[in-house]
Amino acid sequence: MPETPEVREPVVVVERRGPVALLRLNRPEQRNTVTYEVLDSLIAAADAIEQDDDVRAVVLTGTGRYFSAGTDLSARDGFRADGSDFKPLRGGTRDVGGELSLRIFESNRPWITAYNGTAVGIGITMALPTDIRIAADDARFGLPFTRRGIVPESCGSWFLPRLVGIGKAVEWTMTGRIFPAEEALRAGLVHELVPADQVLDRALAVATDIAEGSSPIAVALARQMLWRGLSEDHPIAANRLESAALLALTTGPDVKEGVSAFREKRPPAFTSHRSADLPDFYPWWTTPPWKE
Repeated sequence: MPETPEVREPVVVVERRGPVALLRLNRPEQRNTVTYEVLDSLIAAADAIEQDDDVRAVVLTGTGRYFSAGTDLSARDGFRADGSDFKPLRGGTRDVGGELSLRIFESNRPWITAYNGTAVGIGITMALPTDIRIAADDARFGLPFTRRGIVPESCGSWFLPRLVGIGKAVEWTMTGRIFPAEEALRAGLVHELVPADQVLDRALAVATDIAEGSSPIAVALARQMLWRGLSEDHPIAANRLESAALLALTTGPDVKEGVSAFREKRPPAFTSHRSADLPDFYPWWTTPPWKE
């Protein structure tokens, strides 16, 4: 009889938990190290999520004891351990991790990272564009790029100093040292520490609270207003944008529902959809094209 082909586990598992999409790095025996297959799977999942109105929040986590120990330096679709085929751009001219980070950055849904364990290298940088990061209190972190002769990727050089300040970003990057979860919390890399066996439940609780208790249109607008406001040179830009958003939102159903729910002391039941109800001025930015 012919042999039954081996069924391989997906490198990224996508689950639904009510209105929350859960993306799980699923290479526990390899400490969830990242390959191009992992990045491609995450990008595909992110693209699918953006087309699903029923998904109102996203949680990113890992299977097992590690979130991710960084780039896989030995897998077939990674790199050989001796560095002879080290191709961080997959032989091309663009960082694939950066493509993933930009997908998350452009999302109109909140993303929450559940650092179930240690995160190193791309295990940190690919999650920097997420909005809330919750970590195991025994997790360890590190950005050892310069110790491998390279620089941060996944748009880390843009996101990291905006999250933790330029001083800490430079120190972590130049030294490449491993640091504990408490330091990550103090610097703002993560927002909260909980015991390892509670990280995912806590992240799902936060995601569900946002998904069920906040207007999806208001969340989409606020998320992009805050991130993109970091690059504005004067607060009048925020004044203009907030005015336009408030005018647009007050004509929609979610404001009426939110006020009624508050007065009636009940949870809101928002009915807006990102696919149809975002204001005409969204998006108000133009994404620069990739140029080699």
